[in-house]
Amino acid sequence: MRDVLYLEEIEQAEALLKPQRVEVLRQLAEPRTCSEVAERLGQTPQRVYYHVKRLVDAGLVDLVAERKVRGVHEGIYQAGARSYWLSPRLVGRIGLRKARDELSLGYLLDLMEEVQADIAALDRGAPELPSIGLSGEIHVRPERRQEFLNELQTLLQDLFTRYGGDEGDAFKLAIACYPHAAPQPEGERDDV
Repeated sequence: MRDVLYLEEIEQAEALLKPQRVEVLRQLAEPRTCSEVAERLGQTPQRVYYHVKRLVDAGLVDLVAERKVRGVHEGIYQAGARSYWLSPRLVGRIGLRKARDELSLGYLLDLMEEVQADIAALDRGAPELPSIGLSGEIHVRPERRQEFLNELQTLLQDLFTRYGGDEGDAFKLAIACYPHAAPQPEGERDDV
């Protein structure tokens, strides 16, 4: 089972994004038959098989074994991954693209989309994947904001210059700096 399966085809998203199929997929975190899943979900094996078949056809579930029960072949299925990422490209770009200004929200979203696709494409079976993830929060007064951004840009440019040769392992570095909004209390959220 893979850690992540990156979904880039609309058919995969359509197969996945049905509440009953998500429940079936959760049950298939461990290898199980349709009958076992049906019993856990309180559904008929035929109904579960229908959903499992769609998930198999979409490449989201694998047939991992078969056994013969009372003369009938019964499949044992397992989810293809522990988590599934939906590519933003499934929806595509709506409207015209504005200029790729490094200070724009659109540029940041494009960068995150690129990072997501790059990470999904890594060979997780490789014996060593040298990588680092770092997240933090910095508080900058408004009058020092430009100074902070300039210093960050200078620091990164220095790294790119110092390690930017043609020899050695290639690494991609993506830095995102954006305002961190404080979480709103439940009663005040706009998205409800």
